[in-house]
Amino acid sequence: MMIYYGNLTRNDVDMISKQDQRLLLHLRQNARCSVSDLARALDLSRSTVQNRIAKLEASGVIRGYSVELGGEYTATQVEAHVSIKVFQKLTARTNAALEQISQVSQLYSVSGEYDLIAIVQAQSLEELSAVLDEIGNLEGVERTNSAVVLETRFRR
Repeated sequence: MMIYYGNLTRNDVDMISKQDQRLLLHLRQNARCSVSDLARALDLSRSTVQNRIAKLEASGVIRGYSVELGGEYTATQVEAHVSIKVFQKLTARTNAALEQISQVSQLYSVSGEYDLIAIVQAQSLEELSAVLDEIGNLEGVERTNSAVVLETRFRR
């Protein structure tokens, strides 16, 4: 019997080699690293690295690539983690409304007292305050609790 994880089966997850794990580590550190540089770092041929990346993409292990913001841009951003308690019958509507708020960069369904955690990123405290008010006023939101991020110690 195989257990499915999206496009992956349990066998796919188990089949990731140590070399694949090392390749994924390098890509997480710099997804724009050239195949030639990856090959040198991993002591593999360029074609082997290309084939491994293609297989990891095809199997769904690598779902995509993204931009990590940095420098002065992120230094000016204000981030908050917003715990949200939702009226259960309005969960789908609330999720859809949160997805439409551009400052909500991530939304997690969680266990515990609150139902959701939204990661909110804004250009200023004033903008953050307005977004928190908008979230609190959404139909389906019973209550919220916000924690403003003071400093990011590390991010992977």
